[in-house]
Amino acid sequence: MFTGIIEEIGFIDGIYPIPDGKRLKIGAANVLENTIVNDSISVDGVCLTVISLDNNFFYADAVGETLEKTTLSNARTGVRVNLERALQIGARLGGHFVAGHINGVGIVNYISKRGDNYYLDVRIPGKLSKYVIAEGSIALNGISLTVAETSGDRAGFSIIPHTWTKTNLKFLKSGDKINIETDLIARHIEKLLFYGTNSPTGGLNVEKLKEMGY
Repeated sequence: MFTGIIEEIGFIDGIYPIPDGKRLKIGAANVLENTIVNDSISVDGVCLTVISLDNNFFYADAVGETLEKTTLSNARTGVRVNLERALQIGARLGGHFVAGHINGVGIVNYISKRGDNYYLDVRIPGKLSKYVIAEGSIALNGISLTVAETSGDRAGFSIIPHTWTKTNLKFLKSGDKINIETDLIARHIEKLLFYGTNSPTGGLNVEKLKEMGY
């Protein structure tokens, strides 16, 4: 579990083929502190397991569905990636709960400067639009962001200078792909409300909520 507060911008230093996937060599500094093999690190929002460590680098494998659902399928050397270590119990939750499981890939429509801030406009895959609401939480490339506005299949985000400086958003341009993880709580509520009747216990549904006085 992560928070969406990026610790540093790393870079992909090497890509090596493995059965059904890729082994990534990722350059880093801060996230390597106290990191050991089997720890989890969010790489552009994708939860990856550290399989080995070297001076200023860690290695992680991306296979199967991870490549199909994320921008790591197009990973190339030199690309800068957002990095965050897994949340420690007892630490402050500065962003929101981010699982590191990407739901889909969006497209950057445009980025514009607005005073000291930046405005990021993203096209959201249709199946994910229902989870994206104004003032709700979302993770883009692993960054915890608040949705400023929505319209159809697009969503807009106001990016403060600190976030712009500390993440790889500043390297994006129109047409680039971006990893999306929608709010975990919203998806759980949907499951309970609309699919609960298919569970062995009946789950939570509209009729049960009415019975409870809601």
